Amino acid sequence: MVANFLIGLREGLEAALVVGILVAYLVKSGRREALGQLWMGVGLAVGISLAFGAALTFGPRGLTFEAQEAIGGTLSVIAVGLVTWMIFWMARTARHLKSDLTRRLDGALGAGRRAVLVIALLAVGREGLETALFLWAAAQAAGSSTRPLLSAALGLGAALAGGWAIYRGALRLNLRVFFAWTGLFLIVVAGGVLAYGVHDLQEAGLLPGLNELAFDVSSTIPPASWYGTLLKGVVNFSPATTWLQLGAWLAYVAPTLTVFVAAVWFAGASPRPTATPAAVPSSPATAS
Repeated sequence: MVANFLIGLREGLEAALVVGILVAYLVKSGRREALGQLWMGVGLAVGISLAFGAALTFGPRGLTFEAQEAIGGTLSVIAVGLVTWMIFWMARTARHLKSDLTRRLDGALGAGRRAVLVIALLAVGREGLETALFLWAAAQAAGSSTRPLLSAALGLGAALAGGWAIYRGALRLNLRVFFAWTGLFLIVVAGGVLAYGVHDLQEAGLLPGLNELAFDVSSTIPPASWYGTLLKGVVNFSPATTWLQLGAWLAYVAPTLTVFVAAVWFAGASPRPTATPAAVPSSPATAS
């Protein structure tokens, strides 16, 4: 599942960068005594995110089919909104991420070490909750929970390794380039999640047109075939798509891609590979 691997990689790397920046700043400024509060905040954020994911997975199981579909469709739409906001926010602020975080941490240190816990909890918890919700929605769209979560776990593992390498100075990453290109792909993935959410709402009876198909290519692209599974896993493609699903996909993907490309490529933030690498956390040994 390429999409879920990329979601785990992107969100995990963002969280790893945030933690790396905060740790490097505390070490550099001689405030190691606040590291315990920082790691406590990170641990709480991870725990809350896992609990949220478990609630999403097991919470609706005792409900009727229509209620489950209504909840699933609504949460899928919310997940698309959150991931869209995240894509634009990260593409816009990647260059200034380090300065923004250290400024907030300075203010937190002035208010006491417990405020450092809150900063870490909010910064990492936001990423964790977004990841849990979007992965749950993507897993629902894929019709499976094991493979998407395994792919996401591999992505998170790669993100942790990459974050550690960046912190130690072994890897330099142009964050603008990375988040710009992954943003493009995730917009297409989010469009598939939105279409699936619309289908759920149709099955719940909250939206019309469940039997009005725009196309049905199930005979050409069987859902159980390897290429049908690949398309489903990568972009949430459904061989049998209703007119309302198709309309929602087009209404989301076309304008969102247009605005994203205009904002990232043509608004003074060109993500060309030759661009100057964005600031990343320095290791304590190399920080100046």
